[in-house]
This record gives sequence, structure tokens and C-alpha cells, in this order.
Amino acid sequence: MDASSQKQEEGKKEQHSAFVKLTSALFYAASSLLITVVNKSVLTSFRFPSYMCLGVGQMLTTLAVLQVAKMSKKVHFQDFDSGIFWKVFPLPLLYMGNHITGLASTKKLSLPMFTVLRKFTILMTMTMEVYLLRKTFPRRLVYSVVTIVFGAVIAASSDLAFDVEAYAFILVNDVFTAASNVYTKMKIGTEAVTFEDWVDATFVFCFLLSCIMGFVLMYSIVLCSYYNSALTTTVVGAVKNVAVAFIGMFVGGDYLFSWNNFLGLSICLAGGLAYSYLTFNTQTSQRTNEASDLKILAAEEPSLKTTVH
Repeated sequence: MDASSQKQEEGKKEQHSAFVKLTSALFYAASSLLITVVNKSVLTSFRFPSYMCLGVGQMLTTLAVLQVAKMSKKVHFQDFDSGIFWKVFPLPLLYMGNHITGLASTKKLSLPMFTVLRKFTILMTMTMEVYLLRKTFPRRLVYSVVTIVFGAVIAASSDLAFDVEAYAFILVNDVFTAASNVYTKMKIGTEAVTFEDWVDATFVFCFLLSCIMGFVLMYSIVLCSYYNSALTTTVVGAVKNVAVAFIGMFVGGDYLFSWNNFLGLSICLAGGLAYSYLTFNTQTSQRTNEASDLKILAAEEPSLKTTVH
């Protein structure tokens, strides 16, 4: 994209009303919150045995919706080509691993602990960016991540429902998510068939809703990033996690309360909000400085031209 096209795109974004920006951000937050709660209901409340089946259902629904949209000429994208797969490799494998381990850990962990342990993704992403992308971070941002990890350790050490397999799934999920983020920057089991509640209308509704919400979530992320920014999407996601953690204490019935665990959860979530706030402020300050530099250069240009003449 050349400079003129980039300026036009930025101009369009500036014209978006505050209502549209707010609505897109709320749509993303609501979609993310709903799919997390629905997934938890399907996998834990209904005790659906196959998270693989649910994951495949979400992927197939997304592909079906995209194909219908393409056939009706609502969206346009290139037809599948094996060459594309190798160009973006290993992102497809990272996405699959992230999706499946995410659903597995949702099934086995209470939502509060799921939300807290997902915070390790921030630490892993930061570490990978330092070593692979040679990126540096301000100290206050590092301190907020340390707070997140400290709170997560306290919560995990007093988790009365500790499960080694569940913790392994969520930590592997964190690795997949972090690796997917960094690599993006660099370049049905048979048990599901025999499930008894397939005749339960409420379960079928929740299952189909989960499949549909997989696509809706992806769409809401793109929409929020377009009308606002990727950073705003991240901040909204962090705020949403606070709601998920506390609502999750009452959803699924697998959260065992203890004051130490609750304290760890609160510290971790507070650290997450601080991280988002500091990240947002850092980016805003950088944009302000860049704008000031451009104004100074624009003011100096006439005098330079006069000197030349």
C-alpha cells in the first residue's frame, strides 16, 4: 500500500463515528464473552465428551458461512491453493493446535482459572518477541506482566480443583497462542456420536450456537479492529476477561472458592487491566509524538523552500 492509499485509509477511519466504534467494540466483547460461556456450558454443564467434535463444528460452520458469502458475492477471497498453505506455514497448524487445546482446557478448567492461566500467553508472547523479533519493552509494562504472573501463581497454588491434565492443556494452548501471534508478525471423535443428549433441544441449541459463534467471534474481531484498532481490540478483550472470570464462578459448577485463590485471581486480573492500560497509553503517546514531529516538519518546509530560492 503506497503513502496516498494509506492516508486515504486513515482518513476513512477518522470519519467513523464514535457510535460505530463503540458498537463494534461492544459487539466483539459480547461475542467473545458469549462463546466462552456457551462453550463452557456445552463441554461442562452438559458434559459433552468431545471437544474435538465441537472444534470441527465451529471450523466447518465458519467455512460454510464464508463460502455462502462468497457465492452471493458479499465477500471476495482467493480460491484454495496448496501453495497458499505453504506460504503461511506453520500458521495453519498453530491455529488448529490453539483451537483444539483451547476447547480442551475450557472443558476441564473452571472459567476463572481458565481466564487467569490464559494470561501466561502475554508473558510467552513478550519473551518470544524479545528473542525472535528483538523487541524491547518499557519497565512499567514488564512490571505489569510480573504482577499478572504473580497473581496467577497465587491462584494456581490454592486451586482446590487442580488437575494436571487441565493445566497441561491450558499451558500448551498458551504456547500455541503466543507462537501464532509471533509467527503472524514474522511472516470428531466417535464418542460424540453416542452422546445421549443429542435429543435434548437445549443442548442442541447450545451446540449449534457455539458453532455459529465461532464465526461471529472472528467477524467481530475484524470489525472491531477495522473501526477502532488492533490495540483497542486487545484492551476490550482484557476487560472482557474480567467479566468472564467472575461470571465463570457461577457457570459450569466446577469452581471451588477459596480466599487465596480469589486473591490470586484478583491480582492477576488487575495486572491484566494495568497491562492493557499501559500498552494503550504507550501507543497513544507514540502517535502523539509522531503527529507533533510531522507538524514541525510541515512548519519548517516553507522556510527551507525560501532559503533554496
